[in-house]
Parts: sequence; structure tokens; C-alpha cells
Amino acid sequence: MLNFLNLWFGVRMPVSRIAYAASGFGLMTLKYIVEFLVIWWQGNEFFTPVQFLNPLLSSRTELLHAAPPWVGWALFLWSLPFLWIAVSMSVRRAANANGSPWLGFLVLVPMVNYLTMLVLCLQPTGQSDRWMTVKLPQQQASANVTKGSVLGVLAGLMMGAAMLSISVYGLESYGAALFMGTPLMMGVITGYTANRFASVGYFSSSSLGTIAVLLAGATLLLFALEGLICVLMAFPMLLPLGALGGLMGKAIADATLPSARNVAASIAFLPLLALAEVTLESSPEYEVRSTVEIAAPPEVVWQHVIRFPELPPPQEWYFRTGIACPERATIVGTGVGAVRYCQFNTGSFVEPITAWEPDRRLAFDVDEQPPTMFELSLYPDVHPPHLDGYLRSKRGEFRLIPLPGNRTRLEGSTWYEFDMFPQSYWTLWSHLMIHRIHLRVLDHIKDLSESQQ
Repeated sequence: MLNFLNLWFGVRMPVSRIAYAASGFGLMTLKYIVEFLVIWWQGNEFFTPVQFLNPLLSSRTELLHAAPPWVGWALFLWSLPFLWIAVSMSVRRAANANGSPWLGFLVLVPMVNYLTMLVLCLQPTGQSDRWMTVKLPQQQASANVTKGSVLGVLAGLMMGAAMLSISVYGLESYGAALFMGTPLMMGVITGYTANRFASVGYFSSSSLGTIAVLLAGATLLLFALEGLICVLMAFPMLLPLGALGGLMGKAIADATLPSARNVAASIAFLPLLALAEVTLESSPEYEVRSTVEIAAPPEVVWQHVIRFPELPPPQEWYFRTGIACPERATIVGTGVGAVRYCQFNTGSFVEPITAWEPDRRLAFDVDEQPPTMFELSLYPDVHPPHLDGYLRSKRGEFRLIPLPGNRTRLEGSTWYEFDMFPQSYWTLWSHLMIHRIHLRVLDHIKDLSESQQ
């Protein structure tokens, strides 16, 4: 068992093509079976192998729209070890096949990853083992350790700044290349550079990768490129990748002696990945559904669904930190064609009515929407590109279901698109945010309706 753990999670054991193929296909099958069972249990949906191999990583969230929020977070955490195994084993397998270990990072590129895995499965091991065979004479002087650590972190920061410029401000894309490939490669470059001057150890290399990502987040805040809440939401994904990258950078530095050309080529694939994402990306539609039960009949609840007066000031901390907060709703006209205006503290939603079934159902499209949040920052005006049009509300609906005892179950749904990847991670946050907005409105309608009884 210990050998399997070293093979999967370690960075020192060479990887043969048999071990690579058996581990890859075996763990992929295990991952699919577990996710299939969870989605069937919590979402009552059939999770197909095609959806499992979806390069946009969005189908799980779509199938779990009615599941508790913890299910999505559990699947995200469940996926992290498999990501590490894929990268770690691919890097070592590429080196054992007499190739550059940096080629193993191609498993991060959607669609190309499957071809990379197939090639590594078929490529025979070289006549000489190129993993853990090169040992550079490295002094342990504190000056070398300090110099390597500082230069490593600076190299990681420079790569992160370059990818931010290319992806966000050049291609206007918040993709997996930015949120997954960049922190991982920042860690790799940091750990690799630091260990070219002196062996700083695996824990220190991992810590340096984490520090590089932390400093990148602090730089975004310092130069008013992002707000605090968005940076904090990204860190649960970015920091583990930076730490794992630092480990892998240390392993590559200890085990191989690649040329600067190989290192540069490994970094160049990230802009290419970002460009591919722009051309191939799609925007699936997600539904968030929230429900409350109200001790009032549907005809009373209906009057407060179509319009409701000013809500009390929010007490929840997340609304106080900048998340868009609903304040009131008004309507102009009645029936299909009327226009509902839902006022938030960031602006107003303009919602033309598409279905008007008194005491039963109200549906509407969203023609205009305000920003999703105000950025929390020391600066008065922080407005990163993702606040404009990356989360798009498409339509909404209220359903009133009569219950025994003169009660009503009120369901509210929002359908939206989200253009930030990996969607399987970011929609965890957007679902949670929209659900909290729903509950603020639904609970207000509940209080208004029950006060009339």
C-alpha cells in the first residue's frame, strides 16, 4: 500500500508505462463511479461518461442544481488529489520516457490531456532512467538559500503577472489557464528556480509556491486590480495549486537538468491554453432554486411576489462586504408584457413578464442587470473586468404551490450563465450567492404574507 501512495502522491518514484496506464485508467474509473453515485443520490440525475470527460468541467454543477451546497464543495475537494496524481505521475512518466518532464504538464490542457496520457502510456521507458539520476552539487549556505528563494518567488510573480495581462486584459478571459494552470506553474517555477541555487527542501519549496500565490493576490489588491472578497474566494483553489507546484518544481530541479529552452516552452503553453479556451468556451445555463414554506394561502402570497416594499437593512455579513443585495420590487402593468423592476444596492434588474398565472406562477426574462457586487477595497473605485457581463442572469420564476392547512410553498428560481472557468469551482460561489439573495427575498415575502394572517 505504501508503494502505491508513493507512486501516486510522491515525487521521487519513477513511473513505468504499465504503472502509469493502470493508475490512470483505474483511478479515472474510480472517480467516475463515485461521482456517478453522488450525483444520482443527491441530484437524481444520470451522470454519463461523456459528461465526466467534459473539458469545461461544468456538467456536475448543472446536474446538482437541487442538491445542498456542501455536495458541490465535497466534489471539488474530492477532485484535488486526482489533479495532483495526474500532474505528478505525468511529469515523472515523461522524464522516464526520455522526454522533458515539463511535457507532463500538458495533462492540464483540455482535450490535449487525453492525447498526452495516451502517448505517455505507449512511450517506452528510456534506456537510462532520467528521473532521480541528476544531482547537482549544491551548497547549503544560507546566502544561497535566501538568494534562490527570493529569485524563485520573483520568477513566479513575473509569470503570474504575464498570464494576468494576457488572459484578462488581452483575451478578456477568466479561464482554467488563469485559475488552475497559472498558480500551479507559478509554484513550479518558484520551486524549480529556488532549488537551482541550493536545495531548500520539500516543505520550504511548497511554502515558497504558496507565498508566490499569496503575494500575487496582495499585489492585485495593492494596485486596485481586484477586491478583497474576490481574492479570498479564489484562494481555496489557488493556494493548494501553488503549494503542489512548489513540490513539483523542487522534484524537477533535483532530478533533471533541463535546458532553459525546455523551461520556457513549458511556460508558453499557458497563453496557448488561454487562447484555445477563448475559441472553444461555451456558457451552459445553470438553475438555482430556493424554497420557503409560508403560513398563508397562495392568493395572499401572490400579492407580495409581484411587488414588495423596502426590505430591512441586511444583517448578513456577506451583504455588508459588497455582494449585491435586493432592496425592493415594483411592477408596471399587469399580465404578460408588464415590467417588473427589482432594485438592488448595485442597481436595478429590468424583468419583462413572460408568464402571469395569478396565485400560481410568475416568470420573467432579464433584460438589464446591475453589477453582481461592489468590490471591498481600500480604494474608492475598484472595478475589475469580471464584474461586467461574466455572470449573466437570463430569466427567473416564482412558483406558488398550495399546501394543506392554508399554507403555501414558494419556490424561486434563477437561470444564469457564467463565463469564469473552471465553472465547477466558481459556480459553487455563484450558486451560494444567488441562493442567499433568493432567501432574503423569499423570507421577506414570507414575513409580509404571514403578517396578514
